[in-house]
Amino acid sequence: MTQTMPLPYEPRPRDFALRLKRRGMRGLGLKRRRHTGRRALVLLAAVAVPAFAAPDGWQPFTIDMAGNSELALEPMPFEQQGASFPGSAFYYLAIEEPAPDALASDGAPGGLVDLAGGPIARAMRIDLSGVDRTRAVECLTAAIYYEAASEPDQGQRAVAQVVLNRVAHPAYPNTVCGVVYQGSERTTGCQFSFTCDGALARRPSAFFWERARRTAIAALSGYVEPSVGLATHYHTIQIYPYWAPSLNFITTVGAHRFYSFRGKAGQAGTFRFSYVGGEPMAVPHTRNPAADKVPDPVLDPLALQKSYDAGLQSAGPGLAAPGDNTQARPAPAPRYAPDVEKRGGDKQYSGEKLPGSTGVKPEYENSGKWIGQPGG
Repeated sequence: MTQTMPLPYEPRPRDFALRLKRRGMRGLGLKRRRHTGRRALVLLAAVAVPAFAAPDGWQPFTIDMAGNSELALEPMPFEQQGASFPGSAFYYLAIEEPAPDALASDGAPGGLVDLAGGPIARAMRIDLSGVDRTRAVECLTAAIYYEAASEPDQGQRAVAQVVLNRVAHPAYPNTVCGVVYQGSERTTGCQFSFTCDGALARRPSAFFWERARRTAIAALSGYVEPSVGLATHYHTIQIYPYWAPSLNFITTVGAHRFYSFRGKAGQAGTFRFSYVGGEPMAVPHTRNPAADKVPDPVLDPLALQKSYDAGLQSAGPGLAAPGDNTQARPAPAPRYAPDVEKRGGDKQYSGEKLPGSTGVKPEYENSGKWIGQPGG
């Protein structure tokens, strides 16, 4: 039998304990409380000293001031008529008067036009094949860039509108590139000066070209610039072409003055804002020196205007051109078929055998007659 020996006694381990002296921390707390009191006294002095130094600024407040009838109350801007907009609440829009230098020579605000004074163009959307649209954008961008690269946005839109107005007018090509490069085969006399004065040889600025391209895309997508109406011509303010006095001046936008045809050529019914496509190449025509020796009436705005008036005058007897105040000519007798002419022609319809005016009251004797000749 094996005898077991008892193990020696080992005391139970105790938890770790640490004693810290608190004398230093107590001193920090006293210092913190002492500085807090000093800061409160400094803040109170900073507020009280200026107030007592200027006692005249103190005004007593009493309850009866709320009902003082002598106190003038000014309405807030958003409470005043004409100085607010629906839903403005505490926000309002100030009415800005145009600066004196923003007025045009005719006294109207620069770049603005009374739309009641004339018709405006209709939207023209070019959304056919990719080739037509690409060429149209390229040609219209070139016209905007070389004619109005430094103009404001409205000035560039106005130039684009003139191009589209010409596309819609029967006197000009019905394509954008055809209008822009019309007459470019000449050394002078082209419709847009940049197509024949060598400006195309300059490399365009990428930034301004992209800006003109965005304006062209907007115009070809249906945007209408209303300020220039149905303008088909413009010139810079530095020159005064021979045709300017004979056309209808519309407005001045930026550095350009815009005009429209007078008479039949400038009426809204003459324009057809429909696009059929068929854009030519977006390049100027081949130079033709012989073309400079032969005047082309299609390139002369006054010749076009006169031709429209002459066409209206010859459209029918007794019709006068718009603006013509001369007395209208009497219409000739109508022409009849040969068998009707044998029976007397117009005489059998003239009423020669009708009874006279016997028995007709004087106030009805002239019934059915013109008071005055038409157009007189």
